[in-house]
Amino acid sequence: MTIMRRLARPLLAAAFVDQGVQLVRRPGDHAEVWSPLVEQVRQPLGLGDTSTATLVRADGAAMAVSALLFGLGRLPRASALVMAASMAPAAVAEHAFWRADSVETRKQQRTLFLKDLALVGAALVSVVDTEGRPGLSWRGRRAAKDASRASKAASKVARREARHAAHTAGREVRLAGYRAGTKVGL
Repeated sequence: MTIMRRLARPLLAAAFVDQGVQLVRRPGDHAEVWSPLVEQVRQPLGLGDTSTATLVRADGAAMAVSALLFGLGRLPRASALVMAASMAPAAVAEHAFWRADSVETRKQQRTLFLKDLALVGAALVSVVDTEGRPGLSWRGRRAAKDASRASKAASKVARREARHAAHTAGREVRLAGYRAGTKVGL
């Protein structure tokens, strides 16, 4: 891991850990703000009668644990994906600037919303960071290309062997004809 990643990962993770811990420790403070969003997704996600406070706490726990893993460099791509997925609903629920009454509150909430979106973006960039190693898509394309080359080479060898076998068989037939006293294939 490069020195830049060693510095950047914990710095990015700190914001997620802090927000996740806040959500876990005081879900009641956030439940009222989250309830419009939870009500919209309750039916499609099949959440049933799970309380909003429980969902807030679960989102905070997922955010904090994944951020700790990310900061420590453990499963960085998977944990960054969980961080992004858990921060997005938090940003929408906590900083809904479009519902603010005053201009000053709207401005403040918009700034916080954009900050959270920037964190989601940074986490998504981390999801695709392969640390200089080839990603799965490149490896898949490379394996397909290598298999195609191997197939063509095997086909070429098989055709050469078939021509050689046919030539050898023809020679054997002519030789057998000469031995038998007949001229075959002349």
